Amino acid sequence: MQTLTERSPGLTRTGSAHQAGTVALTALAPASWGTTYAVTTELLPPGHPLFAGLMRALPAGLAGLALTRALPRGDWWWKTAVLGVLNIGALFPLLFLAAERLPGGVAATLAAAQPLLVAGLAMAVLRDRPSAWRWTWGVLGVLGVGLVVLGPQARLDAVGVLAGLGGAAAMAGGIVLTKRWGRPAGAGPLTLAGWQLTAGGLLLLPLTLAVEGVPQGIDAGAAGGYLWLGSMGGLIAYTLWFRGIGRLQVGASAPLVLLSPLVAAVVGIALGESLSPLQTAGFALALTAMLAAQFNSPDLRARVARGRRTGHLVREERFR
Repeated sequence: MQTLTERSPGLTRTGSAHQAGTVALTALAPASWGTTYAVTTELLPPGHPLFAGLMRALPAGLAGLALTRALPRGDWWWKTAVLGVLNIGALFPLLFLAAERLPGGVAATLAAAQPLLVAGLAMAVLRDRPSAWRWTWGVLGVLGVGLVVLGPQARLDAVGVLAGLGGAAAMAGGIVLTKRWGRPAGAGPLTLAGWQLTAGGLLLLPLTLAVEGVPQGIDAGAAGGYLWLGSMGGLIAYTLWFRGIGRLQVGASAPLVLLSPLVAAVVGIALGESLSPLQTAGFALALTAMLAAQFNSPDLRARVARGRRTGHLVREERFR
């Protein structure tokens, strides 16, 4: 989709500062999600991805409902159900399953492909045509993450790979539909987070009880892990994420998920791991790709500049 815009030169600096602040706050969400792999493997009882997803979603969603005291209205009941399935109900157990079946590096690399999936879905749903600039940095971002987290001992498990790709596809669909539908009047990001976490949690509740049940012997470490994932990784992170999606272009918000595997690598360093020179180069490449996606392509910037000089309106692509 394209819009005609004319930017005032006097507002450019203020707008850039506001944009940077929005990006920074939004980035806190995928940064917190980067701790999921370490929390899952170090603290949570194994073999219970559905229960882990349930504990991350439902208590946080109910807390959000209690804070906002608002329920969906009209067609937002079914929209919330769809988004709750994509962003929460399907995503959470698939992420935990991938984390259990695959080394963290393989799972993180699969998740890093999400910006490319977002670009493809946006072409079909939003009628937006991503630029070569965005495709290039999306591919380089995946490559950078792969250099950081994939090693010679990386093993592939078919179920884990499918779970990782399925989780990335689910979240990509959630990002695109969230951008398409926006949010109803009077409903803020915290409200949307509460709705979707509750919807996803209610979906997981019967599945968890029927398939897994409650793990035995939940110790203090596991309880702390569930609390962290439900609070910072759940209600707080999704509130910031939905706020950012509403204010940023899709092409700017989607690549921020590259922070998740990068933070996971940093957590690994804190736990005693180290980065080789090749991994360090991959880290820098992934970080550069994420930052480059926050800017328009050089071709577009040149056309905007020409339009300002000539006094004409410039056609600016919304999905860059």
